[in-house]
Amino acid sequence: MNKALVLSVAPVLVLLSACGSGGEDELRQWIVEERNQTRPKVTPIPAPKQFVPEAYTSTAAVEPFSNVKLTQALKRESSQAVTNGALVAPELARRKEPLESFPLDSMSLVGNLTKAGQPVALVKVDNLLYQVKSGNYLGQNYGKVTKITETQVVLREIVQDAAGEWIERAATLELQERAK
Repeated sequence: MNKALVLSVAPVLVLLSACGSGGEDELRQWIVEERNQTRPKVTPIPAPKQFVPEAYTSTAAVEPFSNVKLTQALKRESSQAVTNGALVAPELARRKEPLESFPLDSMSLVGNLTKAGQPVALVKVDNLLYQVKSGNYLGQNYGKVTKITETQVVLREIVQDAAGEWIERAATLELQERAK
C-alpha cells in the first residue's frame, strides 16, 4: 500500500515543483524588456489658431445694439400680436359649448344622419351620444365644425405654434368601425 501511495503522490509533487518561482522571474524580466523597447507613437497636437477680432465698420447700417433697432423689433412684434389676437379674440368672447370641455382624441364619430336637409354627425364622448352640425365647436382648441361627410367631421382649430403665435389648422374626426 505504501508503494501505491508514493506512486500517486509523486506526479503531484513533480507538477508542484514546476510551478516554482523560476518561471515567474523570467516572465518579469521579459515584461521589463518589452516595456523598455516599446515606444508609443503620439502625433503632436497642432498649436491653436490665434483669434483676431474685427472692428465693426458698417456705420451706414443700423447698429445691432441701438435703441432704434430695438424699437423696430418691438413694433413688429406688437403688430403680429394684434393680428394673432384678432384670430383668437372672437373665440374668447363667445359662450363655450359642452363638447369643448373634452379633448378631441377622447371623441369618436359613430354615425351620421340628415336632419331638415342638413348633415348631422353622431359623436360619442364618455358613453354619451351628441348630435353635431356645421358651426358647432368640438375639442379644446377652438375646433369649429366646417364640414360633415359620411365618414368624417372636418374642423378648423386655432392653436399656438412654437413661437406662441395663433394659427389655424385643420383637424378631422374619423368614423370609428365597431369592433365585434
